[in-house]
Amino acid sequence: METTTIFTRDKLGETIQLDDPEYPKLFKVIQKAIRTTAKLNNLVTDDLQEVNTVFSELIGKEVDDTFFIIPPFYTDFGENINIGKNVFINHACTFMDRGGITIEDNVLIGPKVHLITTNHPINPAERRATISQPIVIKKGAWIGVGATILPGVIIGKNSIVAAGAVVSKNVPDNTIVGGIPAKFIKSITEINI
Repeated sequence: METTTIFTRDKLGETIQLDDPEYPKLFKVIQKAIRTTAKLNNLVTDDLQEVNTVFSELIGKEVDDTFFIIPPFYTDFGENINIGKNVFINHACTFMDRGGITIEDNVLIGPKVHLITTNHPINPAERRATISQPIVIKKGAWIGVGATILPGVIIGKNSIVAAGAVVSKNVPDNTIVGGIPAKFIKSITEINI
C-alpha cells in the first residue's frame, strides 16, 4: 500500500490540519521560502542572472534565461511554482503556491498581483486548517496590476485580467475579464497569435 505524503495530499486539495503528524515537513519548506525570499529581496544588483539564480533556488528548479522578475517577490512555499519561457513578473507580487502555480510561456504579470492557491475551511472549528487548489495561467495571458487570482482558477490562453480584478472562476481563452468578482468584458480577436 502506497503512503501519500503531506505534500501530495496538500496539492490534491485535502484539508491539512496544523496538528498533522507530517506538518513539520511542510513547515520546513515554508521556513526555506522565508529565508530565500529574504535573500532575493535583499539582492543589491542589476545582474538579472543573479536574480534568476536565487529565484531558481526558491522554486527548486532552474528558470529559463528569458525569465524576468523585478523583486520584491513574496511566497509562502516556493517549490510548487512552475515557470515557462519568456515570462515577466513585475514587482511586489505574492504567490501562495502550496496548491501549485503553473505559468506558461509568454505570460505578463503586473505589479502587486496575488496568486493564492490556499484557503481555509468555512467551519470555524476547522478554520486554522488549509485547503489548496492549483492555479494555471495559460500561454500569452496578461494579469493586470493588483489583480487577485483565487484557488483553483485557470486563466485561458491570451486572456487579460484587468487591473484590480478578483478572479474566482476560470477565464476562457482570448477573453478580457475585470471587476470584483471578475466578469466577462469582451473577447479578443486572435491576430498573429
